[in-house]
Amino acid sequence: MTDEAVAFLSGGTGTPKLLDGLDETNLDGSDVSVVVNTGDDIEISGNIVCPDIDTVLYTLSDRIDRQKWWGIDGDTHETHERLTEDGTRIERVKSSRRLGDGRAFSGEGEFMRIGDEDRATHILRTSALDSGKTLTEATARICSRMGIETDVLPVSDDSVATYIETPDGYEHFQVWWVANGGEPEVRDVEFRGAEDAEPTDSVLDALESSVVIGPSNPVTSLGPMLAVEGVREALRETHVVAVSPFVGGEIVSGPAAKLMRSIGLPASSRGVYEAYSDFLDVLVVDYETSDIEDVDCDVVREKTRIDGRENAARLVERLVELTD
Repeated sequence: MTDEAVAFLSGGTGTPKLLDGLDETNLDGSDVSVVVNTGDDIEISGNIVCPDIDTVLYTLSDRIDRQKWWGIDGDTHETHERLTEDGTRIERVKSSRRLGDGRAFSGEGEFMRIGDEDRATHILRTSALDSGKTLTEATARICSRMGIETDVLPVSDDSVATYIETPDGYEHFQVWWVANGGEPEVRDVEFRGAEDAEPTDSVLDALESSVVIGPSNPVTSLGPMLAVEGVREALRETHVVAVSPFVGGEIVSGPAAKLMRSIGLPASSRGVYEAYSDFLDVLVVDYETSDIEDVDCDVVREKTRIDGRENAARLVERLVELTD
């Protein structure tokens, strides 16, 4: 086990499942940082929701609902139920907040099922942002309230938004995935604002450490982060270990396969390699993977299915060993 700092890149639910094992290892939480995707962020019911950040926060504070891998275990939904009494609908509204146009939605019939305790996190974040704090500062404040020692770092304080092109036009990722169940055909994926966004100094400092990319969707969970200028460049200068989210040739959960095919990547561990090939040093795949040939990185076979904290801890320890 290394004594040096390690940074995890996290999006979706794959990497948080891995992070759930941190407490079962001998890693010091203060030596770990988690750089998190912000492409899914959205304003709904007047509050800024950061799904990938919140999943990391709830995992590290042992609040996560491990059945769904989002939201807070045992949360109630009374506010949401009152808002959706007349049914759910998607109603965009104007917003002057940091997310920009096209990412704010009415609370009347909110299409995301937000828990009451979860909503308190969004209110705290939005209040901090409205008072002039950056997303990084707002996240640090919430970490402090939750007793989290690990640095949880939004990849950028600038707006980056994932949009899905469908036959009916572009939809924000949350509309495509949550409201429409990921059903519409995907013609392309766009990371709006990434060309003008910059990683924070804290993120660049974290990426000077060895990096672990957990078993997350390489398109919409990692893609927005990699699209921010300076992130790929930083990864090329350090040692990067990535875990494929494919087990037995199939994706464990989420829309990764459909999204990978939409941008011309094989829906397999080979496609994961191609997504990261310019900076990847080690690719960890499950024992049944057979499509990895002619790659310019080390390939390590492990049991990558995460089915509990003990298994997650074992995999974390192995991944950190591979960063040495």
